[in-house]
Amino acid sequence: MMDNKPFETPVVVELGHVGKYRHIRSTQEAAECLMTVWPLNRGPRHRDALDTCLKVLEGYRSTAEARRALIEAARESEVLVPDDKLSDDRLH
Repeated sequence: MMDNKPFETPVVVELGHVGKYRHIRSTQEAAECLMTVWPLNRGPRHRDALDTCLKVLEGYRSTAEARRALIEAARESEVLVPDDKLSDDRLH
C-alpha cells in the first residue's frame, strides 16, 4: 500500500460553498481532491499539481514539491484560503 505522504502543514482551500473550508493534509488527499472535487476553472497549474502529486506518490518527487504545486493550483483557481482567514470558526 502506498504511503499517503503527509504535508508538514495542511493547505486550506474553499471548495463547493463559500465558507466551506477543506484542509488537505497529504499528497494522496491532494491528488484525490484535484481529480474529483476541484473547480472547473482549471488551468496549467492544476495539471502541474496533479502530475507532481502522482510523481510524489510514486517516489519521484518530494512532498514539499506537491504542497507548493497544490498552493499554486489553488491560487490559479482562486480557492486558496489565506492564513489570516484561518482563525475563523468555519473550519471543517
